[in-house]
Amino acid sequence: MATQQAATSPSSDSPAPSPETPGMVWLIGSGPGAADLLTVRAARLLAQADIVLHDALVTEEILALCPQAVQVSVGKRSGQRSTAQPVINQKLVEAAQQYRRVVRLKGGDPMLFGRADEEMRALEANHIPYEIVPGITAALAAASAAKRPLTRRGIARSVSLFTSSTGVDEPDEVRMPNGDTLVQYMGGREATATAQRLLALGHAPDTPVVVVENCSRPDQHIYHLQLAGLEAGLQACSGPVLVMIGPALADRD
Repeated sequence: MATQQAATSPSSDSPAPSPETPGMVWLIGSGPGAADLLTVRAARLLAQADIVLHDALVTEEILALCPQAVQVSVGKRSGQRSTAQPVINQKLVEAAQQYRRVVRLKGGDPMLFGRADEEMRALEANHIPYEIVPGITAALAAASAAKRPLTRRGIARSVSLFTSSTGVDEPDEVRMPNGDTLVQYMGGREATATAQRLLALGHAPDTPVVVVENCSRPDQHIYHLQLAGLEAGLQACSGPVLVMIGPALADRD
């Protein structure tokens, strides 16, 4: 199997970017939102970028780290009008053909529910070099914010990360994953359906649930409830929501 070599950053004396000699692209995870949760590498690359194509959930605090760059919003928000993925792919390709240092700034981690596959395919199809810079994904940030480990010795030794969100032309996802702890991304609108499905599968009504809204941001909210209570929905939540379910999330005695 062929392996991709690590790409090197273009120097100032490199040929001007063009379709034949494109610039370099970094797919960077911005983490849950707080700027000081970025990796050192991500912050350095943002400070060097010529153009930054960023998600809707990327905070102004993080965008302030790249004032020298052209900033292009290619926002995608679940359940809201947003830029179609093929359009984002094309914008990314066009940026690499015009700029030496291109950052595609994604919420959380690019490789988990970040549509990295589609963007990597577009870059590879156009022979554009790229690297991935990981970010803190929402599940880990939310568990830390709530001070609730996702695993606990003797109680939970597996974690399943899932989303019920699907593409426009795809059927709704109704299967529930297996795992001692379940973590649902973009789970706000799906809260009632998720609770009903788990209760129907035999999960106890008093199974602990922790909901984190706007994780790591000034308007962060943490809710502690039970699976039976989750069935009523999360009408109080309007920001990005992550739902954690399982016995590992119970209060410590």
